[in-house]
Amino acid sequence: MRQVREILKLRLDVGLSNRIIAKQLGVGETSVRDTLKRLHREGLTWPLPDTISDRELEQRLYGTPGKKAGRRKQSEPDWSAVARELKRKHVTLQVLWEEYIARDPDGFRYSRYCELFRNWHGRLPLVMRQSHAGGEKLFVDYAGDKVAVVDRKTGVVRDAHIFVAVMGASSLSFALATWSEQLPDWIEAHNAAYRFFGGVTQLLVSDNTKCAVIKACHFDPMVNRSYTDMARHYSTAVFPARPRKPRDKAKVENCVGIVERWLLGRLRNRTFYSLADLNKAIADLITRLNDERVIRQYGKTRRALFDELDAPNLKPLPAEPWVHAEWRRCRVGIDYHIELSRHFYSVPYRFARSEVEVRYTIRTVEIFLGGDRIAAHVRGSSNGRHTTVAVHMPPNHQRYREWTPAKIRSEAKRIGPMLRVLVDRIIEKRAHPEQGYRACVGIIGLERRFGVDRLEAAAQRALEFQVLNYPGIKSILEKELDRLPRSERLEQEPIQHSNLRGSEYYH
Repeated sequence: MRQVREILKLRLDVGLSNRIIAKQLGVGETSVRDTLKRLHREGLTWPLPDTISDRELEQRLYGTPGKKAGRRKQSEPDWSAVARELKRKHVTLQVLWEEYIARDPDGFRYSRYCELFRNWHGRLPLVMRQSHAGGEKLFVDYAGDKVAVVDRKTGVVRDAHIFVAVMGASSLSFALATWSEQLPDWIEAHNAAYRFFGGVTQLLVSDNTKCAVIKACHFDPMVNRSYTDMARHYSTAVFPARPRKPRDKAKVENCVGIVERWLLGRLRNRTFYSLADLNKAIADLITRLNDERVIRQYGKTRRALFDELDAPNLKPLPAEPWVHAEWRRCRVGIDYHIELSRHFYSVPYRFARSEVEVRYTIRTVEIFLGGDRIAAHVRGSSNGRHTTVAVHMPPNHQRYREWTPAKIRSEAKRIGPMLRVLVDRIIEKRAHPEQGYRACVGIIGLERRFGVDRLEAAAQRALEFQVLNYPGIKSILEKELDRLPRSERLEQEPIQHSNLRGSEYYH
């Protein structure tokens, strides 16, 4: 408006020509003529009244800003519906405008359509601008869309989930396909992400997924115990986003959209037969995204920004990656064993019937009571068998457990050859060998009461009369039948009785 008043003053007071006025004020000669025409059309005279302000003068000469004189009025689209549609996957203003112009060919052009929407959107609640320091935050989430993987043998199609991680400062991105979004795959994806970035950030910002957050809370969320242990191993801290506040992790939400458009669109016509093949294709595309695509806002690639901002501020990786562990509450049985995945593990017998916590990985099982570890085992297969440590057993159980088949035969051989033969006969006689072990242990135990010589003699007499059990051997020793001379035992008078038919009866 300052130039309008200058134009009027130089023309109507000083009397300069339009060409000279335009040259002095740095405007076009046409603009000078147009200003004078608008003044006469509105019926204004020079000098202007003191009551006319610059704003009022602009409105009278040029009309309301943003409206073209003589343009017909049009009804605007329902911008709230447009905003809702934009929240759907892969929907852009270009797509919505094309649908709008198909319904109303005389509607707003694309640039005006975008301008009006942005003006409407500017009246929405304000969003805090977030800035991320180098090496401060790593954002993680799963993409909504999945990739199909075909089993080459059976033809069964299985969906693979896409894990996404992005650095806060540089936007360096990482993606990995996993079979599920459960805790084991979630942890393993983090291990792979840390190896990819080559360091650890100060904070780990995750969604409120169940495998990360047990109970979501605006102020004090309850993070999964195994996830917390993993963060502690990497010297970082889990910082979940607030419930139903996706803008808290806008960085990864934006990265998920980029990854979906960058990856899924390029992989849509490919068929994958294994998770490894899919991850190889993802790694190639992520490398192109990070190393070749330039971010226009900064004029650099994500990799260059990472080397400049994030890499110098990352914590070093620990010597070993985190091994995923899960926790479970169990009660010790009266046999001083706990059951985990159809396998039984021993604890010291004094803790029988106690409630304990079990921390188990793919290779180890640790048992805790009141925060103290009371037992540790190598992970066994789900075969219904037992893993028992001898020192966990009561003394009487330990003594019985020491009697292995090899030791039973060794002890019998030490006492004498007849007892060794007797032991073998007893074991062979049983339907299952273990059924004879207890009888053999009992027979060998008679040595303490009757001595080696008498037990060996009793074994010889038992073999002669096929007495193959513990009560029979014990009876021989108690009745001192083992002391009878061998001749007396063999030269006995045959039994004579009228009911005995004799050998001649069968001829």
